[in-house]
Amino acid sequence: MIEADARRSADTHLLRYPLPEAWRSADVQLYLKDESTHITGSLKHRLARSLFLYGLCNGWIGEHTTIIEASSGSTAVSEAYFAALLGLPFIAVVPASTSSAKIELIEAQGGRCHFVAEPSQVYAEAERLAEETGGHYLDQFTNAERATDWRGNNNIAESIFQQMSAEPHPIPEWIVVGAGTGGTSATIGRYVRYRCHDTRLCVVDPENSAFFPAYAQGLDDVVTTESSRIEGIGRQRVEPSFLPGVVDRMIAVPDAASVAAAHHASRVLGRRVGPSTGTHLWGAFTLLAEMVAEGRRGSVVTLLADSGDRYHDTYFNDEWLTKQGLDVSAADAVLDEFERSGRWP
Repeated sequence: MIEADARRSADTHLLRYPLPEAWRSADVQLYLKDESTHITGSLKHRLARSLFLYGLCNGWIGEHTTIIEASSGSTAVSEAYFAALLGLPFIAVVPASTSSAKIELIEAQGGRCHFVAEPSQVYAEAERLAEETGGHYLDQFTNAERATDWRGNNNIAESIFQQMSAEPHPIPEWIVVGAGTGGTSATIGRYVRYRCHDTRLCVVDPENSAFFPAYAQGLDDVVTTESSRIEGIGRQRVEPSFLPGVVDRMIAVPDAASVAAAHHASRVLGRRVGPSTGTHLWGAFTLLAEMVAEGRRGSVVTLLADSGDRYHDTYFNDEWLTKQGLDVSAADAVLDEFERSGRWP
């Protein structure tokens, strides 16, 4: 049934992002892999499919298995879809603070939410529920890098390079992704090395996330005191699926810059994009500016992870941004100058 579902699904689009006119002579291009066009609306559709196939092929999922995940975001939405496809019950363990919009998305796919008081409790509670029900805990944060075949077999890296093959610079200088589970960066980083490409991998990380300080310090036990405000990326701990050895560079992106870039890209593209896409673009703009300054030609590829329509009451709501203490005015000024003159700080 999962194979049939995959055959009914087309690959996602690779969009060419319009760069400032001042950069036209520089011969650099930026591309967005539009993962919002999956049937469940986000990059996590790929991960969910891989996690279900991994569970089935390991004998962990049977015809009466209750499926459990620690996620309040897009992963849970996509996993609920696949559980419903197989006729299996799905429980998402989520913090009590999860927005009603996200709960509705999970429930619309047939899932059920189980609430915990503190975000840090989701892992242990998911394990407890799996033991109590005799179910299977998908555990995206541990299994993301294991479940995806990084050598090919329709993964996101293989798709990017196939779609880039007829472009002016078919082998990207950089691919830019965020780290949520670490699975996407692991897949792309491994694939690049397996295919012997010269492409480098940059991982962007929002505020309050453990990945960037852990990478910078060469540690794997960094824990932050607050959770990330950019949905889909950033974690308080370094997740087991994050593989720093395949990452060539990390860039820390302020949350206000992520939101401002999401709003900016939404205006440029004529459609709303999610906050993690803003994080990706801020990092991509940084790398492109360095290439232009150094006189290097080439392409950069990053991800349009999900639609901004999911965040109309949060990241696209001025009142919510004010309550979060997110003042985007300084980042807006940077992006306006960038669009006008091509200058980047």
